[in-house]
Amino acid sequence: QVQLVESGGGLVQAGGSLRLSCAASGPTFVKYTMGWFRQAPGKEREFVGAISQSVASAAYADSVKGRFTISRDNAKNTVYLQMSSLKPEETAIYYCASGIRGINWYQGREYAYWGQGTQVTVSS
Repeated sequence: QVQLVESGGGLVQAGGSLRLSCAASGPTFVKYTMGWFRQAPGKEREFVGAISQSVASAAYADSVKGRFTISRDNAKNTVYLQMSSLKPEETAIYYCASGIRGINWYQGREYAYWGQGTQVTVSS
């Protein structure tokens, strides 16, 4: 069982930045692909980005490329989502998730474990 706890959400003005963190329990963090998703009110959950176990590769939704960066510190069992140039339409609950090697990073249903989410509100 993996437990994920997100933090770092809050209120930010459009154009601002936030860094989200996701702390994972257990000694096997390094074995998991880590993903970030978000869900805005009345909308479906959407993929934001993901990073491989070895930090060798990452993938991003087209809407966030060049503005968001995912990183992970396997020694700290933590994955980060650095967000910049935030837009009001990116107001959502942001979730981190973990999945085994080989999953389709873009499909939330393939991730085994999820955090409770952290609210990000971008004011205009």
